[in-house]
Formats: sequence, C-alpha cells, structure tokens
Amino acid sequence: MAFAGIVAVIALFQFFRLRTTINPATPSKTSKLVENGIFAYSRNPMYLALLVLLLALGIWLGNAFNTLLAAGFVGYMNRFQIIPEETVLLKLFGKEYKQYCVNVRRWF
Repeated sequence: MAFAGIVAVIALFQFFRLRTTINPATPSKTSKLVENGIFAYSRNPMYLALLVLLLALGIWLGNAFNTLLAAGFVGYMNRFQIIPEETVLLKLFGKEYKQYCVNVRRWF
C-alpha cells in the first residue's frame, strides 16, 4: 500500500510542478506533456497506483476476489478512461505524444 501511495504522490507532484491539470475528466485542459520522472516508466502512474492498492488490499484481506476486481479495474480504465484520454492527448500533442506512447508502456 505504501508503494501505491509513493507512486501517486510522485505523479501528482510532477503535475503540480509543471502546472498542468490532474483532473482525469478534463484531459483537454492539459497544458504540458509530462514524459520524465515516473512518467518515463508508466504513462498512467496514478492509475497504476490504484491498481497496486487494489492488489495490496486483496493480499491484506486474504481475498482472492480482489484479483478479479483488479482485472476488471484494468479493463474498465483502459476502455472508458485511458483510451479517451489518449485520444485527446494525441490531438493536443501530436507526434510528440505518439512517440511517447511508443517509448513508454501504458501501465508498467
């Protein structure tokens, strides 16, 4: 759980430092493409932190069902959050974002 918190805080700090939006509902308000730091390893470190938190919670509770919940989370996030965000970012940053997607994996 601590790892998830650290990843999330680092990602949020990078967004605040560059003064770009952290609101996933408004990707069109993104002012800068963040490609360094933790974003050099994952395009979605905040979602990754949530996934790690779900898995850690499942281990802590001793509940194997959380594995299915985590898989559902990944599927849902890919379809309804990440792909729409990526579409907007591609329109905003064009070739720079396309190259970033080639170099950095979506999750980890």
